[in-house]
Amino acid sequence: MTDQPRSKSDKGGFAAREGALGLLSGVIEDQEQLSDLLRGIGPLSGLAPADKARAQRLALTTLRNVGRADALISQYVDRLPPVAALNVLRLAVVELIVEGEAPHGVVDSSVSLMRRSRQSRKMSGLANAVLRKVATEGSEIWETLPVPSLPKWLRRRVVHIFNEEIVQSIEAAHLAGAPVDLTPKDASHAEAIAAEVGGKVLPTGSVRLERAGQVSGLPGYEEGHWWVQDTGAALAVKLLAPQVDETVLDFCAAPGGKTMQLAAAGAQVTALDISKARMATVQENLMRTGLQAELVVADAMEWEAPQYYDAILLDAPCSATGTIRRHPDLPFAKRGKDLDEMFALQEAMIDRALIALKPGGRLVYCTCSLLTEEGERQAKTAMARHDLTEIAPDPKALGISPDWLHPNGGIRLRPDYLGECGGMDGFFMISLRKPG
Repeated sequence: MTDQPRSKSDKGGFAAREGALGLLSGVIEDQEQLSDLLRGIGPLSGLAPADKARAQRLALTTLRNVGRADALISQYVDRLPPVAALNVLRLAVVELIVEGEAPHGVVDSSVSLMRRSRQSRKMSGLANAVLRKVATEGSEIWETLPVPSLPKWLRRRVVHIFNEEIVQSIEAAHLAGAPVDLTPKDASHAEAIAAEVGGKVLPTGSVRLERAGQVSGLPGYEEGHWWVQDTGAALAVKLLAPQVDETVLDFCAAPGGKTMQLAAAGAQVTALDISKARMATVQENLMRTGLQAELVVADAMEWEAPQYYDAILLDAPCSATGTIRRHPDLPFAKRGKDLDEMFALQEAMIDRALIALKPGGRLVYCTCSLLTEEGERQAKTAMARHDLTEIAPDPKALGISPDWLHPNGGIRLRPDYLGECGGMDGFFMISLRKPG
């Protein structure tokens, strides 16, 4: 790959389609996460910025619609082709049906992409025939296709936790995708920020953009008046309720949205994370917003806290199953094989965090997961191990429905909540007090 934009004069969008195919293949065939594929020398290396954005958008939309694309393709073939060829067809179907691209360019590009791969070059004729039919007949069939289901390993668990009707609502939220939410540096400026960026203020205090675009070009970005953060994630700091001059430890800090919330509240913040690269992003965002925190790059399970903290926020590593609406690659990249190891790590992190917490101090534990093993069950067993008590949340202060409170403690957020305006990430969070 060259370091120069290879698509500078690419008028037909072929380079973006090729990049999108690379992303799709990396996720579906190699079970890699999009976040990893987008770093360094990956499928989009050398693309012009506009083509990078288009390739990423096309890959995300295709991943959300894989099941529907396969069902439509099945109408025109006796059996689905091998995955290398199938991914080309999936991309083309999404461009034709979802994005409404002109058939001629999509079909020609797809045939060319088929011919470029040894695994699919013999199927270029099939691509031409299938896609021409999709272009003329596909839209009508598409409207009859069901919403894509969660992967079997996850769906079984989630149906058991909730019920079939709720899971279908969650799946619909995943298909709809995720709008962009902003957290104001100063909560009192939320309405003004919403007016500037063309958004609306949610009951939780976040500003939700009406239309996606280049976030860095919006009013207030350079001035550091806000940062991008899903409204569900932003609720964890509101639950912790940091006070001015309190010492607060953000135990797994990157990418830094919660660190900035804590600092904006006037707390003395220590942000801890194992990733040097991700912490560099935290530092950049702190500089942009004019906020301060002490950054520590270390393994949380080995780091020795230099002091006891008034409050600790533990957003623990998890399956991230609550963020599929935002990260549709996760069902393909994760297969549920390492869940037991993840559960054990979360338990150990809770124990480790409590060592650094003052007697009588507050710990907010949260995970962006739909699984009770990573949320409600972890909280219940931690409370028993350490004699912790829950600090009851105030739904009105948080801007949430009382129905979102879990009957056994904590807050359970679902992707279909706020569904009328774009949903939210799935989370479990709970505020716990250490014995005095």
